[in-house]
Amino acid sequence: MDAVRVALLREVLAGTRWPAATRRFAASLRSSVVPHGGGLLLVGTRAYEPWHLAAHLVDEAAWSGRPELAPLLVRHRVRPGDPAHLAVGLGRLQGAGRGETLLLVAPERPDGGLLERVHDARRAGATVLALGSGDPEVTGLAHDALTVDPPEPDPRPEPAPESTRGIDLDMVQHLVSAAAGENSLPSTRGRRRLRDRLSRLADQLTSPPPARW
Repeated sequence: MDAVRVALLREVLAGTRWPAATRRFAASLRSSVVPHGGGLLLVGTRAYEPWHLAAHLVDEAAWSGRPELAPLLVRHRVRPGDPAHLAVGLGRLQGAGRGETLLLVAPERPDGGLLERVHDARRAGATVLALGSGDPEVTGLAHDALTVDPPEPDPRPEPAPESTRGIDLDMVQHLVSAAAGENSLPSTRGRRRLRDRLSRLADQLTSPPPARW
């Protein structure tokens, strides 16, 4: 999701708790990672890998000039031949400790093995942040957590307009990653940075498609 869509989403959500809540959580993430120069571990559940959040944080790290925001994606299943940045298994959590941050994205209750690893990482000194369903055991392990309630089903037979649908975990991840990058810059540079990103977006939209060979 680009800067324009994030801005539109915030506008739609104005008056709800989400703009402030996602900025607060992003501030916790930034204040945990940046002073230590990095060490952000990102992990999901066995059924849900936070690929998109990892990609957006990498982008925000580059755009904001804060490489500390780029996470290391920790995966439940690593296959032979996976590139190095996708070949980090759960064993990495055993080495997590002081100065590192573990961000757990859990739309459902994680299995006991993952919870045990997260608990061990916290006990070793890692900062634990949680984003997801608000499972009591997960939030109890986290130093800070942001709960995303699943949207209530719409009783109308026709799909609801985008502006009236409940916010979901993917939307919240977009808002958190965008806020993490924005808040890392002095306010005097905010407008310039937004103009730069809008300019890059315009270039991408107007560029001819790549040649196919």
